[in-house]
Amino acid sequence: MNRKALVAIVGKPNVGKSSLFNCLIGDKVAIISEVAGTTRDRIYGSSDLGNLDAIIIDTGGLEYGKKENIEADIYSQAILAMEEADLIVFLVDGSEQITINDDEAIKLLREKKKDVVFVANKVDRKSTEEVIHELYKCGLGKPIEISAAHNRNIEEVKESIEKKLREKGFRKIHEKKEKKIKIAIVGRPNVGKSSLTNALLGEKKIIVSDIPGTTRDAIDTELKFKNQEFLLIDTAGIRRRGKIGRKIEYWSMLRGIRALEQCDIGVLVLDASEGIVNQDQHIAGFVAEERKGLVIVLNKIDLIPDEEDRQKLLMKVKRAFPFIPWAPVVMTSALNSENIKMILDLALEIMLERNKEIDSKILTDYLQEISLYHAAKTKKSTHPKLFKMQQIRVNPPTFIIEANDPDLFHFSYRRYLERKIREKYGFNGTAIKMYIEKKKWK
Repeated sequence: MNRKALVAIVGKPNVGKSSLFNCLIGDKVAIISEVAGTTRDRIYGSSDLGNLDAIIIDTGGLEYGKKENIEADIYSQAILAMEEADLIVFLVDGSEQITINDDEAIKLLREKKKDVVFVANKVDRKSTEEVIHELYKCGLGKPIEISAAHNRNIEEVKESIEKKLREKGFRKIHEKKEKKIKIAIVGRPNVGKSSLTNALLGEKKIIVSDIPGTTRDAIDTELKFKNQEFLLIDTAGIRRRGKIGRKIEYWSMLRGIRALEQCDIGVLVLDASEGIVNQDQHIAGFVAEERKGLVIVLNKIDLIPDEEDRQKLLMKVKRAFPFIPWAPVVMTSALNSENIKMILDLALEIMLERNKEIDSKILTDYLQEISLYHAAKTKKSTHPKLFKMQQIRVNPPTFIIEANDPDLFHFSYRRYLERKIREKYGFNGTAIKMYIEKKKWK
C-alpha cells in the first residue's frame, strides 16, 4: 500500500497509553523544528518501525457506563480511531486484574474484526505474574509485557506492529519524483473546503452543502494552472452514523492526516467567521512534523467586509500558529472567487522552495558565521562545536550538521539555526528537516 499505516493505541484510562505513544515516536526527537509552541497535547506522531513507517494515534480512555459531555466525546473519538485504524495496539495494566472496561473493549475489537497487538504495561511492578497468566484468557494470545515508563520491551512492540502491518500489505514508501503537485485541502467540516476546490477548478465538480460532512471520502481531482499539473485532494468532513459535532471533526481530522501524508502541500482551510480550535492546530502540527508545504486559507472573508477587522483576524491567526511562522496566510472567498488563484500561485512558489538546493561549502561557511555570532551554551564541561553543514535532499529540504556532540545543543539553539537558515535562504512556505550528527573523525 502506498501510504503510511494508521495504528491506534486503545485501552481503558490510566493504563499508560500516552507513555507507550511517546516511546513509539520517541526516535524523532533529534530532528529540528519539532512542533514547538502548541498549547495542546499531541495525539499522533510518526514512528519508524525498522523498514516501515506508521502514524501512531493516541486515544482517550475506553470507559463504559454513564458518560457525560467531554467523557462521552473522548469515548466516541477512541471508537472512531479504532474504526479508521489499520491496526490496534490494545493496552492493559499488567499489574491489576482485567476489569469490565477491558472486557468490553475486547468485545468491541472482536465485533470490528480488527488485527490487534496485545500489550500489558506496568509489568515492572510486583505481583504481576498471576495477572499475566489471567490475560491469556482474553483470547488475544500472549501479551507483550512492557514497562513504558522504563522503555522496557518497546522494540518488541515495534517489531510486532511491523510484522502485522507487513502481513496486511504495507511496505516502506519509496518517494517518486512526480510532475504533478499534490495539494491536500484539509480542515474542519463546513469551513468551505469543497467550495474552495470547486472555485479552484472553475466548475462545480464536488457537492457543496451547508450540512457538515457532505463529502463522504477524499476526492482527487486533476487541474492544470500555468502549465503545471496539480492533483487536488478534497477531504471534507465525512458524515457517519451518530451525532454530528466533535465526533465528526475528529473523524475529519484523521482523514485529513491521511491525505496530508500523501501530499506535497497542505491547504488548511479556516472559517473567517469562526474561531480557531484544537483540531486546526493539530492538523497544522502534523504538516510541520511530516515536513510538508503549507498554506493557511481564511475562507468566507466576504462575511468580514471591513478591512481593519480583516487585519485583526490575520494577526489572530498568526498568533494561533506560532510554531509555523513560515506558512503564508491567504484571505479568500470561495463564493466570490476572491484570491482563489493566489493559492495556486503560492503552491508553485512553495514547490520551488521545496526543491531548492544550497551548495555544501556555502552552507558550511554560513554555519561558521552564525555559530560565531551566537555560540551554543551548555552546562556540560565539553564545549559544543559545529563543523560542517550539507543539504542531502530536496522536497523536503533536508540538512545534516556535523558536531562534536549533538547532545550539547539545546532545542532552542536548534531553532536558532533553522531561523538563521530561513533568513538567509528562504524556504518560505515549507517545513524543513535538520539533523545534528556526531562528526565522523577520519
